[in-house]
Amino acid sequence: MKKVAIYGQAYTTLAEKEVKILLTILEKHNIVVFFEQQFYNLFVENNSLNKKYPTYAHFNDLSNTFDVMFTIGGDGTILRAVTYIRDLDIPIMGINTGRLGFLATIQKDQIEEAINLMLKKEYTLQERSLLQIETSPATEDFTELNFALNEVTIARRNTTSMIGIKTSLNTEYLTNYWADGLIIATPTGSTGYSLSCDGPVILPNSKSFVITPIAPHNLNARPMVIPDDTDILLEVSAREKDFLISLDSRITTVPLDTKIKIQKAPFTIKSVLPKNQSYLNTLRGKLLWGEDVRNESL
Repeated sequence: MKKVAIYGQAYTTLAEKEVKILLTILEKHNIVVFFEQQFYNLFVENNSLNKKYPTYAHFNDLSNTFDVMFTIGGDGTILRAVTYIRDLDIPIMGINTGRLGFLATIQKDQIEEAINLMLKKEYTLQERSLLQIETSPATEDFTELNFALNEVTIARRNTTSMIGIKTSLNTEYLTNYWADGLIIATPTGSTGYSLSCDGPVILPNSKSFVITPIAPHNLNARPMVIPDDTDILLEVSAREKDFLISLDSRITTVPLDTKIKIQKAPFTIKSVLPKNQSYLNTLRGKLLWGEDVRNESL
């Protein structure tokens, strides 16, 4: 490991402490560090760094010469970091500054051990599939960033009325969902918005996506797991003249006549899983499986 990137979205006392721990360990091993420009500026404004560091501000400033990107924050920070990495094949290691996340799982007291395991190559890379969207007519916001690691969501806008979402799989008609919206989630996203709408948990290496309706009117509409090589075609009907499409946390309003095609993206994102980490252990901890929480408030 010779060169790494650091990305974060907000400056906090906790983030400062974790970044300083990270920098101390990396510099001890003579590893070159690049900061994301805006995140770097926050630290400079708070006089939190004792030296200058090179920065990057865009996907074009990075390359596959970077060994890893460390994110400082939570799962949302990793979703935003993906817009910088895209298809560059730079693995991500998420350092958590808040509650336990499904993606950002390295705690402050685990940073040095995690880096040492990486240096000794005692880790695995989890490949995570993404969704890619294409609209007709074309949507300007999706020209460059047309992919999502967690989910693509279709939702109503400024109305209490439901929308109809005519859904076809590989050109064959499936059904017309009458609901507040529809979530198309990856295995990574299955523990996000989809899970809160009663979608199933899917392990990261599963070759599948899940279609999850949001508050469906037809009560027999249930989440549906499909192969990840399926083309999903959507057409929306509603009383309003437009509706919302979100790719992870990036939301865009589109006209009602917009047709949507969703399919697996041609690249993956790799997350670093040190030898002392386990996805199933994270899952148990996050969902409190096997925990008796009945008396916690007593």
